[in-house]
Amino acid sequence: MGKKILIVDDEPEIPAALRLVFEALGYRVEVCSSGLEVMETLRSFKPDLMVMDVMLPGIDGYSLAAKISDDAEFSGLPLIVMSSLEASKCMFERFPQVISYFAKPFSPGDLAEAVKAAFAKK
Repeated sequence: MGKKILIVDDEPEIPAALRLVFEALGYRVEVCSSGLEVMETLRSFKPDLMVMDVMLPGIDGYSLAAKISDDAEFSGLPLIVMSSLEASKCMFERFPQVISYFAKPFSPGDLAEAVKAAFAKK
């Protein structure tokens, strides 16, 4: 079985495109469209990496990263952050588990390379 990736984004076309890319590379993918679904999905799916948007309904990406960082079970989960707000990048520097930041729009291929690099480090 391949590594597991959780994608969190409320724009349906982004997770759909990323799912195609990641599954073609042999990864198992689960998608959440709201920040409120994430903690439950983390516990049931147990991903090896999470790719998330900053602007989410229910709970924003920054608050979500803080919640994950404070949770002993998930504080080591690598996070890749995506946002159309380039200025939000500096907000995520305080979280050691944030391994990459992508400004939207981005190349799915570049994101796939970041995922491969993250798994190669483990």
